[in-house]
Amino acid sequence: MKILVCGGSGFIGSTFIRNYFQNHTNTQITNLDNLTIGSNQENLKNLENNSNYKFIQDDIRNEIFIENLVKDFDVVINFAAESHVDRSIANPKPFIETNILGTYSLLEAIRKYDKLFVHVSTDEIYGDAENLSSFTENSQIHPNNPYSATKAAADHLVAAYHRTYGIRCIVTRCTNNFGPMQFPEKLIPKTIIRLTKNLKVPIYGDGKQIRSWIYVDDHVNAIDSLISNGKSGEVYNITAYEEISNKTIVEKILDLMNKSHNNIEFVPDRPGHDKRYSINCSKIETTTGWKPKYDFETALKQTVNWYLKNLQWWEPLIDEKMLHSQPWTLDWSK
Repeated sequence: MKILVCGGSGFIGSTFIRNYFQNHTNTQITNLDNLTIGSNQENLKNLENNSNYKFIQDDIRNEIFIENLVKDFDVVINFAAESHVDRSIANPKPFIETNILGTYSLLEAIRKYDKLFVHVSTDEIYGDAENLSSFTENSQIHPNNPYSATKAAADHLVAAYHRTYGIRCIVTRCTNNFGPMQFPEKLIPKTIIRLTKNLKVPIYGDGKQIRSWIYVDDHVNAIDSLISNGKSGEVYNITAYEEISNKTIVEKILDLMNKSHNNIEFVPDRPGHDKRYSINCSKIETTTGWKPKYDFETALKQTVNWYLKNLQWWEPLIDEKMLHSQPWTLDWSK
């Protein structure tokens, strides 16, 4: 099988590539990545001498290039996205361009060459589940920030291309990921890194916002199962059912690092902040037999230890913006 992975140098995309090669040794994978913020070639450095792996630097919005590229593959997986909510609030334009127009470019090539398209989306498109039960794949979409709105638009495009043009496609909607090699701007690595630098950890509002967490290896293994057993035209939620508040996550990291809870600093909440994300993933469990394998507490401890032992990976990536306590107030256009 030949797979084109778009956004394969990012956190989740690179984890997918590494894990897929472990489970499918005869697969050929090409990684297409524009190497913008969030991507890191160090994530796949161990594959440089693998004859079944190839890297191409280009943009998924490059329609002519994408059309010529896609025809040579059996499966196209789209991890490529602008994904940080705080930056989307400060500057929505890159999110509109990559998440919507980039998906459109891929879809045009997919419908011409009849390839399987796996579109990696997010549970955030369902919106706030504060007083609701867990969302299913049939729940109404209600995105509340520019990032989730652009991902919802992309999901609608994929569904429309399936209905109108008959493309073969699968959409996945996963909860918050964590694990080694996650970009420093995200909550867990940002907390670890700030603490190593003896900086307080900012928490938005009262810190009671609840997210459902999944170890990244469980997420990519779910996608692996859908490539083989998923049904075209369907949406699949992915979660490990670990619903935890932001404040509790930070407290767990403080405890693992033997730091006082006085290191928490409450800062003004970001605009439009959803209180809770919660999804049900019984559909993928029934369809493919996939279930999350990793224990949350053990995986979190392993993640903290990885960042403490791999300063050479994250130190070149961080700057004042990356570790800022209120990143939505910054100018990200520069």
